[in-house]
Amino acid sequence: MGIKRIGKHLVEHRWRVRRIFPKEVLALIEQAIKAGEATHSGQVRFVVEGALDGAPLFHDQSPRDRALDIFSQLRIWDTAHNNGVLIYLLLADRDVEIIADRGIDAKVNAAGWEKICQSMETDFRAGNFSGGVIRGIAAVSQQLAMYFPKQGPGPNELPDEPVMI
Repeated sequence: MGIKRIGKHLVEHRWRVRRIFPKEVLALIEQAIKAGEATHSGQVRFVVEGALDGAPLFHDQSPRDRALDIFSQLRIWDTAHNNGVLIYLLLADRDVEIIADRGIDAKVNAAGWEKICQSMETDFRAGNFSGGVIRGIAAVSQQLAMYFPKQGPGPNELPDEPVMI
């Protein structure tokens, strides 16, 4: 566990997440999820966490492992076609993780998800958080539409609102 990483997480505050993702940006992200889900039968969730605290931080939990925990907690794995996708941003680490349920993950290889993550991280380094998230959602939705195209009306199995932790 690195002291530098702990320091970054201890000084990262929730107010920074709210400053980067104000209500207007969260509304745009929600609309991007709704628009994407109009083209496929998958379910997309976006979660941003400012920093780890408590046990996850002091046990040096990786962003990937934290994303897996959140994927489970939000029951993204519990969709009819096993095609739920989590886009997780850990702001303190400037790390994006995509966790996909087995139905879509079997179709899109790890390199495909990583390419989307890297593109988002590039936008974030340039300070373009809202654009990076919206483009990331569009890229994930494109993959879902390719393998799970919308076939008539279907239920919205998971909320579209972004989650801030």
